[in-house]
Amino acid sequence: MQALILNPNAARLRKDPALQQRLTELAHGRARVFVTETLAELSRVVQTLSRENVERLVLCGGDGTFMEGVSALARAGRLAAPRARRRLALAFLPAGTVATVAQAFDQPRDPVHGLELALRTEAQFVARPSLSVTSSNRGELEERVGFIFGTGLVARFFKRYYLEGGQGLAAAARIVARTLAGSFREDTYARSVLDPLPCRIAVDSGPLEADAFSLVLCSVIRDVGLGMQVCYRAGEDWERPHVVASSLGPRKLGPQVHRVLRGRPLKGRGGFDGLTSQLLLQFADGPGPWVLDGDLLEAERVQVQAGPSLWLLAPPKA
Repeated sequence: MQALILNPNAARLRKDPALQQRLTELAHGRARVFVTETLAELSRVVQTLSRENVERLVLCGGDGTFMEGVSALARAGRLAAPRARRRLALAFLPAGTVATVAQAFDQPRDPVHGLELALRTEAQFVARPSLSVTSSNRGELEERVGFIFGTGLVARFFKRYYLEGGQGLAAAARIVARTLAGSFREDTYARSVLDPLPCRIAVDSGPLEADAFSLVLCSVIRDVGLGMQVCYRAGEDWERPHVVASSLGPRKLGPQVHRVLRGRPLKGRGGFDGLTSQLLLQFADGPGPWVLDGDLLEAERVQVQAGPSLWLLAPPKA
């Protein structure tokens, strides 16, 4: 059985209702179609499809939709170590403002073309890595599967991005440019993004010395958006994701953007840059902000480690 889940809140579907109609018509007779407006609805649909042994699932939305979709599948037990010929095949149709994850995994940029490819009998799929993220807040645990985890400037960037309307790459680039310009003189705007955030971090080699970090990023994707290759070793070892943590202040961190764009390591002491089987993070003053694939969240503690491999639509052969 094949299924298509649409998030009508995704930017492209919201702005172009005809796109949702075209996707629905294309899936008619080939896949069951579900429109989920809330996370609760998405979870219920995934639970139902899992009980009915869905074999191919297409998710249409933004990066957050893909993350929440695969997280729901993990909670339903569909992303455990697969048995032969029983592996769940997935496809991501980008309909959000940025589509960082979909582009990184070579998913078709046009949702209609992507759906046509994904529903073909002869469609090919390839294994892709993921992160398993467990957050703790007031004693309650939440488990998610995603691709890009971050806090510090990552969380503060997204907070500004959403406050300013979340209008895609151009808006994101303006925030980066203003932050970079202000970092040389450490103005209020730059400090609001780049000042170290109080937290403690531990990796395989033990706790890091610093008690506040301006940047914490763990990713299975090299380009985390706008050409920023912070985790330049992402995907090198699927069992040990690449973690980059820096405690540098605005004046020392901001001007290093040119190194990040070239996939070069950050300079400076008091941080970490390497592969690790787990990242443990404890915020200092109660729940702190963190981001998973563009979704801004809060928790007291977060653990990040390698997640399940996903069987994702392969790019068409040239």
